[in-house]
Amino acid sequence: MDISIVIPLYNESASVKPLCEAIAQAVEPIEGELEVLLVDDGSTDTTFEQAREVVRQDGRFKVIKLKSNFGQTAALRAGFERARGDIIVTMDGDLQNDPEDTGRLVRKVREGYDVVAGYRKNRTESFLTRELPSRVANWFVRKATGTPVIDNGCALRAYRADVIKRFPLYSEMHRLLPTILSLAGVRMAQIEVEHHPRKYGESKYGLARVYKVLIDLLALNTVLTAVRFPLFGFGIFSALSAGLGGLSLMAGLVHLAARPEETIVVLIGASMLWGALSLSLLMLGGIASLVYSRGGLRVDDLLEMKTVQEIRRGDANG
Repeated sequence: MDISIVIPLYNESASVKPLCEAIAQAVEPIEGELEVLLVDDGSTDTTFEQAREVVRQDGRFKVIKLKSNFGQTAALRAGFERARGDIIVTMDGDLQNDPEDTGRLVRKVREGYDVVAGYRKNRTESFLTRELPSRVANWFVRKATGTPVIDNGCALRAYRADVIKRFPLYSEMHRLLPTILSLAGVRMAQIEVEHHPRKYGESKYGLARVYKVLIDLLALNTVLTAVRFPLFGFGIFSALSAGLGGLSLMAGLVHLAARPEETIVVLIGASMLWGALSLSLLMLGGIASLVYSRGGLRVDDLLEMKTVQEIRRGDANG
């Protein structure tokens, strides 16, 4: 398999068939064997049924169903783990990304890049509620990380499979994947892509996305600080807190010896707080080490294994 296209879907029943038709037309000029993985992220409408209809008609399409709505990151992870292509392309399922750009992304990867990220130059959304917050968030991420990523919010991207599959996905870190990979030193290119107005359904994102991006950025900085030895990273700050707690306790005892008639509640209280912080940081480091060593939950825990795992042409009626 040469190319895998992974598309998370959540309550996009009206978009599924037009999207798949557009993809089928767009990929015809692309050289190589291709598959399209439609990942139903626990939709409550007829998205899954619409995807099954597509699978019956075109053997290049497969559908993967998650038990519940775990979010776009989990859906992408499910698709990545089951993708067989050497190049993995991602896009949204709302028809705002243009499948015609797929070929340009793939050709750029074949030039020798590990990641090719699209950026939306001419956006078709509300400037105040969507475009402006997105620009502010992207600017903040660039300044905080020192990376050149123009548009972390654009889902249209292409990755070398052997690169993207080595990075664990959790929380909502899919937005920051280009930034994370850039920090890891991969060869990355960025190209301008089309952006169309939404035709069907409702947007799943609002202003709260900016808050989530900032939280993810904070988590990213924490991970980068102690990516290989989390216990050691947290342990440094734990030791500093313990040292400050010890100094506060010593100062309190010295003050008590010099002036026993005066109270030392503040100093003793400060030493207890510093000690509690030190213990908490040490525990967080231990938990982080366990998470890092175990690698998190497997996607198999998220999939509806007993009923539907992957549906391909030929068993779509099962």
